[in-house]
Amino acid sequence: MVSLGMTFAVSAQAAAGCRVAYTANQWPGGFTANVAVTNLGDPVNGWRLTWTFPSGQQVASAWNATVTAAGANVTATSLSYNASLATNGSTSFGFNGSWSGSNTAPTTFALNGVTCTGNVGPTTPPPTTPPVTPPPTTPPPAGDAMSYVAAMQPGWNLGNTFDAVGDDETAWGNPRVTEAQLDNIRAQGFKSIRIPVTWSNHHGAGPDYTIDPVWLNRIKEVVGWALDDGFYVMINLHHDSWQWINAMPTDRTTVLNRYNALWTQIAAAFQDAPPKLHFESVNEPQFANSSGDAQNAQLLHELNVNFHRIVRASGGNNATRMLVLPTLHTSSEQPRIDELTATFNQLNDRNLIATVHFYGYWPFSVNVAGGTRFDATTQKDLTDAFDRVHNAFVAKGIPVVIGEYGLLGFDRHTGTIQQGEKLKFFEFLGHYARSKRLTTQLWDNGQHFDRTTFQWRDPELWGQIRSSWTTRSGTASSDQVYVPRTGSISARSLTLNLNGTTFTGLRQGNTELVRGTDYTVSGDQLTLTAGALTRLVGNRAYGVRATLSARFSAGVPWRIDVISYDPPTVSNATGATSAFTVPTQFRGDQLATMEARYADGSNAGPHNWTSYKEFDVAFSPDYAANTIELTPEFFAEVNDGARVTLTFHFWSGATVTYHVTRSGDTVTGTTASAARVG
Repeated sequence: MVSLGMTFAVSAQAAAGCRVAYTANQWPGGFTANVAVTNLGDPVNGWRLTWTFPSGQQVASAWNATVTAAGANVTATSLSYNASLATNGSTSFGFNGSWSGSNTAPTTFALNGVTCTGNVGPTTPPPTTPPVTPPPTTPPPAGDAMSYVAAMQPGWNLGNTFDAVGDDETAWGNPRVTEAQLDNIRAQGFKSIRIPVTWSNHHGAGPDYTIDPVWLNRIKEVVGWALDDGFYVMINLHHDSWQWINAMPTDRTTVLNRYNALWTQIAAAFQDAPPKLHFESVNEPQFANSSGDAQNAQLLHELNVNFHRIVRASGGNNATRMLVLPTLHTSSEQPRIDELTATFNQLNDRNLIATVHFYGYWPFSVNVAGGTRFDATTQKDLTDAFDRVHNAFVAKGIPVVIGEYGLLGFDRHTGTIQQGEKLKFFEFLGHYARSKRLTTQLWDNGQHFDRTTFQWRDPELWGQIRSSWTTRSGTASSDQVYVPRTGSISARSLTLNLNGTTFTGLRQGNTELVRGTDYTVSGDQLTLTAGALTRLVGNRAYGVRATLSARFSAGVPWRIDVISYDPPTVSNATGATSAFTVPTQFRGDQLATMEARYADGSNAGPHNWTSYKEFDVAFSPDYAANTIELTPEFFAEVNDGARVTLTFHFWSGATVTYHVTRSGDTVTGTTASAARVG
């Protein structure tokens, strides 16, 4: 932080002076800066701050001020709502910028043409340009929402706990929350915590809908622990959205009365809580049996407006507390964004935050329809979503929280999506959210951070997520190199995704591999030589024979497993639709996806718009048991007596075909052909 004194010019011989704090958070090639100004002299009405960047930095976008540049010379001009600064009054603005070489902070500022002196004293006459006078109808901001939300990054969700539908917070299998759990999450570097709360099982009947005081006090206790830890804290109405709020199209009065009663009580309970606590009106709002988008938009607008009215009128810190408003379904699609924009425009409250959720391109997120890789389509889905919310909100000074993010397949288990592909997804998500100034809150229902041992269940995934908060990491086209168990061994290549970094070397443990002998790099192609692979696979027993670490100039290393394999084989079997498995010798390989077609070429099984079935829903591998399970859900949508040809696709590139025929509750499986490689 650089703190400076500067002098304001307001009128001839007026007393002037101020403090300025300039802070910047940077990453390779870019940075976000915040400039906070406190007026120590006589009141000013309209200000213009100028400075010169010592290292030639460039401003890309700004908020809470109009920022223009001519070369390295920069001018920030007040907006209508922050033009007036009383004695000891403060305001702040921020901007995103780019740099190369170095990012030295400016040390000399001038306000309204007067160079900073660090003292309060008379000034020279003001410049000829008249100050900007704010329209009298524009209310001044009660706080700086953009800075507030920026300080929340990164965030974490206490999922499947107080949002659980059941008797208490342990109803969905997570342990009771303790101070130690929150302390350990804070120690991981998280700055905000979203505490989803479902209230439907914890209040009385109408018309009062009185919240169970034991439940409310427990929420207050955990919120208090989180605030004591220094977290920014969000609470909401969570699964209430689909349990009863969704009935609003056909029972508007009852739903609205219940909703208003709950928020009246919650607002009163937390009216004196510190400003780091903020409220979210409703999680993933949705409506059943509505007439369509127009009615959905109107109903959500009504909920958000009632929420805003109740909280603002409840007194205490709620008069200026940050409030979070979602789009319908917390979707980032443009029509949903436009609907929420209309609500923001009507409320005209600068202490509002927009929120959407992001779980990625659906075929990739659940591994269906062949969506096995973080490819260009999956990446574009992410960039389009983040661009839309940035352009609609952030670019206009309205902050955005991605209140939940992850992959939908994680609800089954994190292995639904292949490890290297999921790592690329999270690396890019963190980078792009940072570039668009979006605060992210990881959805964790217990599958990521073990709340008993306080360890990450997948340290490699966690390392990639944590690194993405501040920098980019290099990756590759795969984290696996398959070497046949028999026959000659040839060189294998991977494509490097440098992501702005520089490749620096390849290691096995602490041993540095020799460039030119063990591997070569040509452009973005990393090639492991035949000699190195022969040494690494050793006796060529099936499975991972060596683990390499590709290192880059920034970020975390990229793991590469060298795997010895033969094409998998399958065997004939009989069984029931309730429990049918295909005997499989994986022989070092791993299953990527499965296709299912009838004899005429049409698609079989669930999701019949695609031949590729959903991983862990229609099928799943069991490597320890040497089987591939075909689920009851798969056979429930298979025609009786019709032979289905299954094609199993493996990560080595091998494919294996297999036939299954359902006859009532019985299934017969037969081999179709030997495995095909490539």
